[in-house]
Amino acid sequence: MTPPQKPDLIVIGAGPAGLAAASQAAGHGAKVMLLDEQSAPGGQIYRNILSASAQQDTILGSDYTAGRPLAADIDTKSIDCRPNATVWKVGTDGAVTFNQNGVAQQVYGSHILLATGALERPIPLPGWTLPGVMTAGAAQILLKTSGLVARDAVLAGSGPLLYLIAAQMIAAGRPPKAMIETQTSGQFYGAMSHIGGAFPCWKQLLKGLKLIAKIRKAGVARYKGASNIEILGIKRAEAISFTVKGRTHRIDTDTVLLHQGVVPNTQITRSLGLKHRWDEKQRCFHPITDAFGQSSSKNISIAGDGAGILGAKVAEYSGRIAASNALALLDIITSTTRDKETRALRRSRRKEAAIRPFLDALYAPPPEILRPKGKTIVCRCEEVTADDIRSYVALGCKGPNQTKAFGRSGMGPCQGRYCGATVTEILAEETGIHPEQIGSYRIRAPLKPVTLGELASLAAVSEKEITS
Repeated sequence: MTPPQKPDLIVIGAGPAGLAAASQAAGHGAKVMLLDEQSAPGGQIYRNILSASAQQDTILGSDYTAGRPLAADIDTKSIDCRPNATVWKVGTDGAVTFNQNGVAQQVYGSHILLATGALERPIPLPGWTLPGVMTAGAAQILLKTSGLVARDAVLAGSGPLLYLIAAQMIAAGRPPKAMIETQTSGQFYGAMSHIGGAFPCWKQLLKGLKLIAKIRKAGVARYKGASNIEILGIKRAEAISFTVKGRTHRIDTDTVLLHQGVVPNTQITRSLGLKHRWDEKQRCFHPITDAFGQSSSKNISIAGDGAGILGAKVAEYSGRIAASNALALLDIITSTTRDKETRALRRSRRKEAAIRPFLDALYAPPPEILRPKGKTIVCRCEEVTADDIRSYVALGCKGPNQTKAFGRSGMGPCQGRYCGATVTEILAEETGIHPEQIGSYRIRAPLKPVTLGELASLAAVSEKEITS
C-alpha cells in the first residue's frame, strides 16, 4: 500500500480565513488539505453560500453573497477538501485526527493553519436554557440552511449582528416583535472617542446606520439600556422581562434570540498549549500571533476570528497572509515573495480593522452577563450555577481547572465552550485576581465526542497501513 502524500498545509476550517488560506497556498502549487465540519464550504458567515436560493440571497444581503466567489474558487484549485470532517485532536508535530462519515482518520501536514473562527459569547441569564431560547447566530443558521425565520421573536443583547439579523427578518417578512438592547448612553459617548479612528471604515458605519433606519421604518420596538433581563416560562419560553430607566417591562413571546458578540474559538489552540493573552476590551482570551499569523509554535499558524475578533473581511486577508507565511517557512516561496505579496493585504487589513475599537467600546457586554449571580446556570452541560462557582472560591478554588474537581463545570460534551469565559470572569471577581492570571480551562483531546466505533476504525486503519 502506498501511503497518501503528506500535505504541505492542513487548513482547519472553511470559513473566510480558511478558504482564503487554502486558495492562496494552492495557487503557489502547495499540497493543501482543507477540513471542515460542514457539508459545504463557507463557515458561519457564508454558510450554504453555494446552494442558497435567489430569495435567500435577497434576504441575507450583499455581505453574504460576497462570499460566493471565495467558496467557488476552491473548486478551481487542486485542494483536497474534506467536508463533514470533525477534528478532535491536533498535535504540534503536524498530526490531525478527525472523523468523517463515522470513520476516524489521521493525517500529517508539514504546517497546520487554524481557521476555526469564533463562538457566540455565552449569555447566562435567568431562563436562557428554556426551550424557545437560542442565540441569534443559531437563528441565522436556520435562515441560511433552511430558509426558516422565527415569527414574533424578540432579539436581546447587543452588537452589530443583532441589527443585521433584525433587518434580514424584516426582509423575510417576519420582523422581530421587539429589540432589547443592553448598550447604554454612557457606552455610546465612550465609543465616540474612537470615531475618528473608525473613519477609514466609513462604509461599514454607513451600513450600520442603514440597518438601523430599516428597523425603525419597519416599526420594530427598541428598548435601549436594558438590564435585569430574564426569560420567563416553565416548560418553555413564555415571556421576557427587563428594566429600562427603573421601569420593568414584560413582552410575551415564545422565541428569544440572544447575542452579546463573539469570542475566539480557542479549543484547539488551548489543547496545543499555545500562548494566549487576555483582551481587556473584548473580554476574552486569544492566542498570541505575530503580524503573519504565526503562533508560539513554529508549525502552527492562526488566521481569522480565532486569533481575535476583527470580522469576515479581515479574516480573509489574514488567511492569505498566514498561508503565504507558512509557505515561506516551508521554503515553497521566499520570504521576499511573502513580503511582497502580503504588503497590500496587511495594509488593507489594518484599514478594515480600524473600526474595532469603536465597536468594542459601544457594544461591550454588561457585567451582569459577564459575571452572573444567583441560580443562573453557567455550565449548561453539568447544570452548575453562578452561586455554585462562587461557593467554590470560598472553599479554596483558585482557577477554572479546579472548578472541575469541585463541581464538574466544563466537563460536559462541549468541554467548556459555553461556560469557560463566564467561569474565568466569576473567579476573577471573587478572588480579585486579574483574568490573565486566573486563566482558562485546560483542554484535552478528544475535542469533540468520539464513539468507540470511530476509535476502533482509527486503530484498524493504522494496523492496515503497518502491515501493508
